[in-house]
Amino acid sequence: MDCIKLSNIRCYGYTGYLPEEQTLGQWFEVDLTMWLDLSPAGESDDLSDTMDYRQTIDTVKHLVKTSKCALIEKLAVQIANAILEFDQVEQVQVQLSKPGAPIPDFGGKITLEVTRTRHNR
Repeated sequence: MDCIKLSNIRCYGYTGYLPEEQTLGQWFEVDLTMWLDLSPAGESDDLSDTMDYRQTIDTVKHLVKTSKCALIEKLAVQIANAILEFDQVEQVQVQLSKPGAPIPDFGGKITLEVTRTRHNR
């Protein structure tokens, strides 16, 4: 199986456990790996034979911007399920990062990863 990887889709959203996270929002970063058959596009050189990643990026940005989940786990699963709605995608891995989590004395970022297949959602 072939794959397309999209890295550092940066979006502003309102997901978080604390009320101020859902009011003030924060930045999120999303990396995607999508498994699909790229051989038709490799032969035809036609965009309709592959995944138009502009649509994928728009889908991710829309979900991050409009979702108000308490947990980033739920947001990551929502993103994975939305990507699997594209006919070409058989499996997707979503890495969702919260680079500025409001945790005292923590300067790192939190990243979680979910992998879903078309037949295992």
